[in-house]
Amino acid sequence: MTDPQYRVLVTDEVDAEGVALLRNHPSIEVVERPTRPIEELLEEIDQYDAMIGRSATRISADVLDQGTRLRVIGRAGVGVDNVDVERATELGIAVINAPGGNTVSVAEIVFGVLISHLRHIPAAASSMKAGEWRRLQLGGAELRGRTIVIAGLGRIGSEIARRGRVFGLKVLGYDPYVSDSRFEELGVERVVDFQTALDLADILTLHVPLTSETRGMVGANELARLGPRAIVLNFARGGIVDEAALVEALQQGRIAAAMVDVFAKEPLAKDHPLRNLPNVLLTPHLGASTAEAQRNVALEACAAVRDALVTGDLSAAMNAAGVGGAALGEIRPLLQLAERLGRLGRALLPTGLSAMELRYSGPRPTAARPLLLSALQGAMQNVVERRAINLVNAQHVAAERGIETAWTHVSPSHELGEEIELRIEGGARSLRIGGALLGESHGRITRIGAFRVDIAPRGTLLVMRNRDVPGVIGRVGTLLGELGVNIAEYHQARLQAGGEALAAVQIDGSLAAEQMEMLCALPELLDAKQVEMGWDYRP
Repeated sequence: MTDPQYRVLVTDEVDAEGVALLRNHPSIEVVERPTRPIEELLEEIDQYDAMIGRSATRISADVLDQGTRLRVIGRAGVGVDNVDVERATELGIAVINAPGGNTVSVAEIVFGVLISHLRHIPAAASSMKAGEWRRLQLGGAELRGRTIVIAGLGRIGSEIARRGRVFGLKVLGYDPYVSDSRFEELGVERVVDFQTALDLADILTLHVPLTSETRGMVGANELARLGPRAIVLNFARGGIVDEAALVEALQQGRIAAAMVDVFAKEPLAKDHPLRNLPNVLLTPHLGASTAEAQRNVALEACAAVRDALVTGDLSAAMNAAGVGGAALGEIRPLLQLAERLGRLGRALLPTGLSAMELRYSGPRPTAARPLLLSALQGAMQNVVERRAINLVNAQHVAAERGIETAWTHVSPSHELGEEIELRIEGGARSLRIGGALLGESHGRITRIGAFRVDIAPRGTLLVMRNRDVPGVIGRVGTLLGELGVNIAEYHQARLQAGGEALAAVQIDGSLAAEQMEMLCALPELLDAKQVEMGWDYRP
């Protein structure tokens, strides 16, 4: 048995079934550590290729900088506010979370606390334990007929919408990033303006990530728009609701009640004023705390970390390419083609790369930017000493080096298949490289400069400019044969008879420097470049 190739640090009590996915892979060594002070983590983080945990350990810029081997950070949960995602992206470290595993658990607890409040279940249970029978005093109210506003119609918000309709609620939604068709599919009435949504809400439940845009999303002004019967729920992230403003609104009776599971600072201070209000139901960040959810998020995150390490699959990385999951997996052959075109273009450019523009023609409008990043990855190989270029950090590294980038999507104009065209610049030189994906995975290089070619983007390519004279192909072939080099493909293109021509030749193996000199010495050749395109592809 070979020694493991990757070391993974697991902390924060990730579910054992998820850890087993990592531990059972022969290429991975798993080291489990309990949650520890940051100083202890910093001492050993440079020994690991990946780290996976929950919310207890803060993955700061210091941790990421110190972890010189780190390629992947896994979060067994949805939120990643304990991870410095911006710094991870700069360093090319993929950040992977588990957005689907706790969906049902959070949706269920939302309705659990709502019904508990409206039917006075906590007070009723306490009174029974105290030997009382307060049936008359603890009469409640129904959910049915109320209007619930869901802010954030992602996975959890969608599950709440489905359950809300079953309970007979009128379901409204606010989410500027979700299409009208998705609202229609869920049977949710769209409210375009959040302030208008507040005016309509009997129940406001928040299911958005914590970002600069959503921090303090519900403050004093927003709470003032809610009516005295309104109930506010935050089972998303602490900081989305201004806690001081919430306390004041509850104390003054401007809203009826609040159910809060997440807080700006956790654990919640013992003397926090929310603890003393009678119209508040607090829970200690229990939204995803079911056995099923913890198992699901661990399995999801650990599988994605394993795949990212072993196969280079970054489709689950939230900071990779601007498209993830199945969408990124579907365009993998296109990503491979774009990366190879980037390699080829950069090798043929006589000076440093200063600009790259990618034009994608095909049926996937969202593919153009990931394809540009993959082309940058190919063009900027070995320019960063510490970490490899990948889909996570390609744009950042390009910007650091002053490389201008752009991407465009156009509808396909003919039946050649999905096409990619790169225009790269370096100094005063500009060059166009093109490729096409024929079928689902059959990539070909179709253009080098002004010349139309047809050759596979793999192995070693010899790209030669030559005079269009009789016998040139034979002399090149004879020399390569004498050098013991086998030709896999040979494509010769010309613009006009007797002018300049271009040959793209795929060979087995590669030529040594002195052999390249012998090739370039042929009188018919104007110049020749050897480009290592590679065989196995990792995004």
